[in-house]
Amino acid sequence: MDGQFYRKEKKQGSILKKLLGNRRLLISLLVGIPLLLFVLFGSRGVVQRIRLENEKADLEEQIRVAEQETRRLQAASKALDGDRKAIEKVAREKFGMVRRGEKVYKVDQSR
Repeated sequence: MDGQFYRKEKKQGSILKKLLGNRRLLISLLVGIPLLLFVLFGSRGVVQRIRLENEKADLEEQIRVAEQETRRLQAASKALDGDRKAIEKVAREKFGMVRRGEKVYKVDQSR
């Protein structure tokens, strides 16, 4: 009669034994884990896609900056085609040219 009131002890089985006992779960894991890894890290996976999207955004930004620079340079080129004041400004700034009778004062700004 004493044995009736005690609970039976559960056998402490390992997780591996439980997995081997449940074949559906085992097969699902054997198929699912490699499939999940392929979807995440494969050549067409999610991680690769995110990396390519970031690279695309960076390249589009570079293109936008280059197009702005091109427009600025085209405007400067067009101004130099016929505008004598623009030509004179470039000649004075870049090449240090002066008119006859002018004196040039250079200021040391390195301090």
